Amino acid sequence: MQDALWKMPAAAQAEAVRSAAVSAVELVDSHLDRIAEVNPQVNAVTQLLAERAREAAAQTDRRRAAGETLGPLAGVPFTVKESTAVEGVPTTFGTERFRDLVAPADAPPVARLRAAGAIPIGHGNIPTLILAGMHTRSELFGDTLNPWDSSRTPGGSSGGDAVAVATGMAALGLGNDSGGSVRIPAQFCGVAGLKPSTGRFPADHRVLGPADPGPASQMLVTDGPLARSVGDLRLAYEVLAGTDPRDPRAVPVPAYGEPLPGRAKVAVVADPGGHGVHPTIREAVATAADALRDAGYDVREVQDVPRMEEALEAYGRIAVTEFAPNWPVVRELLGKGGDRYIEMAMEQTPPASAAEFMTLMGTWMNIRRSWAEFLDEYPLLLGPVFTEPPVEPGLESRDRPGRDRVASGMRLCTVTSFVGVPGVAIPTGVVGGLPSGVQIVGRAFREDLCLGAAQAIEDRLGVLTPVGPRVGGRTD
Repeated sequence: MQDALWKMPAAAQAEAVRSAAVSAVELVDSHLDRIAEVNPQVNAVTQLLAERAREAAAQTDRRRAAGETLGPLAGVPFTVKESTAVEGVPTTFGTERFRDLVAPADAPPVARLRAAGAIPIGHGNIPTLILAGMHTRSELFGDTLNPWDSSRTPGGSSGGDAVAVATGMAALGLGNDSGGSVRIPAQFCGVAGLKPSTGRFPADHRVLGPADPGPASQMLVTDGPLARSVGDLRLAYEVLAGTDPRDPRAVPVPAYGEPLPGRAKVAVVADPGGHGVHPTIREAVATAADALRDAGYDVREVQDVPRMEEALEAYGRIAVTEFAPNWPVVRELLGKGGDRYIEMAMEQTPPASAAEFMTLMGTWMNIRRSWAEFLDEYPLLLGPVFTEPPVEPGLESRDRPGRDRVASGMRLCTVTSFVGVPGVAIPTGVVGGLPSGVQIVGRAFREDLCLGAAQAIEDRLGVLTPVGPRVGGRTD
């Protein structure tokens, strides 16, 4: 059985450990063997925590032998994004300058997963400082390859965790998302990913010292899990939701809300903003819509989502204004070439004055209100994650047309992060050897509705991973 342990869903892995069908040590060793086999080909796991993981697994087995009740993720290995703190391990952000920046404590979501019995097995690669682009390439660890086709990007910035989950090196990944950084690699790697509502999961995104970042960084960045199935994503969601004194933003909203009256209405927008969508993505949206109709949802095509262009402009202006004072230092950390993605944004979008910034903050609230009204009528929205199949690595940093193309492709992710609502990325199939998928967006704090709809899609269209690396090109 041990050879197959890494293939099992996280829920099944935890049940096997709790029931003593396997030991936690066996489960961890199975994943470490898989990492040894696969990671040299895809370069997704950066700082491997092999001995720490084995010791944590042995402690789990000792607790079980002593008759203690184990948690819902007992023994389940997970990766943690290179920018998220794991106690006693450097939080490098993928840059040489932070190679020795050892974390004094687990970030809140890591602590929650540990408390549920899960075991961190390694960090996942990211773009340098999370800022070098959408493709997962860091100064410290190099490129991460898409396991479906090494000539396509795995996405980012949580690309290392998505690849680790897709290939069976970990059952779960912990990423974060401020405009698609969980959902895009989920689509590109054929796994499921959750961006929660702002305030659903506690987090701590401070980088150096006690000072917190500004309002954009506080409100836009949300930690979120990646998994191979919606059931595992739901399990991680239940563990991660809640409050923590280290994060006053996290609110005590129940993980599950009241059932909706009647059939849940789903708005379908295949081409948000009308900027164009690739035929395979349009077909993915149509396929998911058919699956939801079959499941009994009231699926309706609508003209568009609210205020797309205003939201994109406001997002960019607020983010650049907050970021501009630190740009000279950050640019040096990114290094030559690594700075191109942000440099082009800085050239395109000037920082706002103090008066303009205050107006933008009001615009932000006004757009959120428009979305709340939209989602009051349609509790769920079905649309693309990225409006193209996986693109070539580094397209967004190559030149202005490449950057604009990527920014356009992720536009629904950007806007839904801006308004703070949840979204679940879910695969719909494989087209031309590459995974395709959609996202389900919902009302604030109704992740349960998003997960339910994603489960209905998965029940009808299936699970795509784990996969073995196809380095050198995709196969049909």
